[in-house]
Amino acid sequence: MNEEELEQEEFYEHFRYEASEGQVPLRVDKFLMNFIENATRNKIQQAAKAGNILVNEIPVKSNYKVKPNDIVRVVLAHPPHENLLVAEDIPLDILFEDDQVIVVNKPAGMVVHPGHGNYSGTLVNGLIHHFENLPINANERPGLVHRIDKDTSGLLVVAKTEFAMAHLSKQFFNRTTERLYYAIVWGNIDAESGTIEGHIGRSLKNRLQMSVFPSGEFGKKAITHFKVIERFSYVTLVECKLETGRTHQIRAHFKHIGHTLFNDERYGGDIVLKGTTFTKYKQFVDNCFKVLPRQALHAKTLGFEHPTTKKFMQFNSEIPQDMIDCLGKWKTYTEHQKE
Repeated sequence: MNEEELEQEEFYEHFRYEASEGQVPLRVDKFLMNFIENATRNKIQQAAKAGNILVNEIPVKSNYKVKPNDIVRVVLAHPPHENLLVAEDIPLDILFEDDQVIVVNKPAGMVVHPGHGNYSGTLVNGLIHHFENLPINANERPGLVHRIDKDTSGLLVVAKTEFAMAHLSKQFFNRTTERLYYAIVWGNIDAESGTIEGHIGRSLKNRLQMSVFPSGEFGKKAITHFKVIERFSYVTLVECKLETGRTHQIRAHFKHIGHTLFNDERYGGDIVLKGTTFTKYKQFVDNCFKVLPRQALHAKTLGFEHPTTKKFMQFNSEIPQDMIDCLGKWKTYTEHQKE
């Protein structure tokens, strides 16, 4: 099982502690170090500086004195121990870089970080070759604040400093980032726009999939907004706006509403789901699969507040050629059908 595909998209950890009745006044940074294994004092102080430590829901500085019954919450990235990562000279498509952040356009097929079965050739291997002293997140991954699946292309923001990591993690946690994806899905969606809601959690039948649980009994709350960009009779190009960032959120949500992502093998989109049963149609779809040998998903737009300038920055990436070629085939096919 590839653990990369089963993790939460954001790489922060959310801790909550309640001070006991007999708690003596103690600085909150020292208080947290007593609870969080392998956390450094500097990491906790950077979290406080970024506004990531709250006592009774109010942000506090690192010198705040914890009192009895205080509720202490912190969003924190910390290095459990040194990870043996190998730097590799991998070309990276960097859209933006300054002293705090890097914005990378990841190609489809590149794993974001090393994991079971993928120990080299990842984005992280390339990052540590090109950039020194990247901060380490809670999962021992240099610079990473969020991730996208191996076969999803598009934009990622990488933190270059501890402060940037804490600040960006807070934005993902508070859902103040902007993330727009383009996806090709099976079928002709009825509405021009809409919202898909439903808790997402590990499938009870297939551990490699995520499932939607409408009742909320399992999983975590997930919200995806979408609008139709173009229709091709048997498939639809949609823009998806994430309000939350759950593992496989778009993939699971669209399967849930009966519009699985085109050629998404994990979720059954690699078979003919809509259209005719004619041999020529099936052959056409197979040719589309060859042109686009992955799930049709691209992280097109990424927006966030810069950690130090506080300016909201938005980045856009072009739809990759494999998706363009696939859409071109569908456009030609549907136009011929109308003749």
